[in-house]
Amino acid sequence: MKTVIQNLTFTVQVFKEGNKFVSYNPELKVASCGNDIEEAKNNLRDAISGFLKSARKMGTLQEILEEAGFIYKKQHWSAPELLVMDRLSLAL
Repeated sequence: MKTVIQNLTFTVQVFKEGNKFVSYNPELKVASCGNDIEEAKNNLRDAISGFLKSARKMGTLQEILEEAGFIYKKQHWSAPELLVMDRLSLAL
């Protein structure tokens, strides 16, 4: 199967740690940071792009996308459907 890069949709979570904003993509387990939310998101976009380009070059892109829950059908990758985003509290 030939892996074609297209516009893919990824989940972005942003956390504040000290005076920095950390952005994280749970599908690929890629993170970045910035001085504000937008910078953190833009830096994450660059980090994901670089990660995917490297994976493509190494021949592992298809495997990585499949492990992240993406589905390849009719020469098109579809992102996993996000059903719930919630927080869970536990007493320790």
